Amino acid sequence: MGDGVLAYFGYPRAHEDAAERAVRAGLALVEAVPRLELVAQGGLQVRIGIATGLVVVGDLTGSGEAQERGVVGKTPNLAARLQTVAPPGTVVIASSTRRLTGGHFDYRDLGGVALKGFDEPLSAWQVVAERTVESRFEAQHEIALTPLIGREEELELLRRRWRQAEEGEGRVVLLVGEAGIGKSRLTRALLEGMAGEPHLRLRYFCSPHHRNSALFPVITHIEHAAGFLRDDTAEQKLAKLDALLTRAAAEPEAVDLIANLLSLPARHPAPELTPPQRKEKTLEALLVQLDGLAREQPVLMLFEDLHWIDPTSVELLTAIVDRVQRLPVLLLATARPEFTPPWPSHAHVTALSLTRLSRRECAALVERITAGKPCRPQFWSRSSPAPMVSRCSSRN
Repeated sequence: MGDGVLAYFGYPRAHEDAAERAVRAGLALVEAVPRLELVAQGGLQVRIGIATGLVVVGDLTGSGEAQERGVVGKTPNLAARLQTVAPPGTVVIASSTRRLTGGHFDYRDLGGVALKGFDEPLSAWQVVAERTVESRFEAQHEIALTPLIGREEELELLRRRWRQAEEGEGRVVLLVGEAGIGKSRLTRALLEGMAGEPHLRLRYFCSPHHRNSALFPVITHIEHAAGFLRDDTAEQKLAKLDALLTRAAAEPEAVDLIANLLSLPARHPAPELTPPQRKEKTLEALLVQLDGLAREQPVLMLFEDLHWIDPTSVELLTAIVDRVQRLPVLLLATARPEFTPPWPSHAHVTALSLTRLSRRECAALVERITAGKPCRPQFWSRSSPAPMVSRCSSRN
């Protein structure tokens, strides 16, 4: 559009993380555009505004490259106004987008910003950088959660499996349910109940943005557990990795393999390995590390969102499922119904499907959320679809 670009996230295809995708795209543009090689002298920068809200999508207008859908609503205007106040090379978002992106990014509060066309100053935030988060669920729920409702039987089953694992009879539970049904909330309740019990906790999270990144959940877990910081040097990261792996009595070769997995230099020169050999030895090193930790204390291993898992992590997880039956380990994995477990049936493996809450339980949940305030239903007509859209507007 003129010297700018207009992009919609959430239309025509809806994604549960549309706002997060918009912010990621904005940060990537801010980084990539200054590197473009221009015929004329002088650099190029962008400033980006993002807003999220309800819009009504109409008919196609224009022709050729100028063809676009007519969109009615304040969201496109808000995004356009936000980009006018954004300094070059920055991403500025509305409060609606900030609520949805939660703890996935670091922000700078800009306070109330006066925008043309809006009567009152509006809250705005500058997105500083993507944040390394341990859990997508916790990043999206920065405020306190409501009490768990209607999952008493499932929670008691998980507690029984943990008690069996504590006694040396390793257990695996695959928690299956559709998006938003409460898998992560149930897992959180189990963790809260175990807060005072001695155990080691290993948490792995698959990502929809890294389905083809080998061992992505393992790499992010190790980086978080070791306490890597964004500005750490390679030597500082190696020292932190050594301290972490010492706990599991890892051999020097295993340390070097895991360091290589994290793109860090090896301390001890080793013979050249083919890619298949390196992968096999790395997976074995990770399994041996689990053995060492389990000898120290019972281990609760969480592997969330298996529907986004990468193929190499599937290989590792399949080996872990077989291995934990001889260890004091509870492996709790969560997945949506489209995930099919690749491992065979075992006596120590339990598949638990979460069903929807009853009407009474839903009413109790709504009452907790609204603090007893009456709710008024709102309806959209069939002729006026209103998708939730993150609108990203950028200009040079």
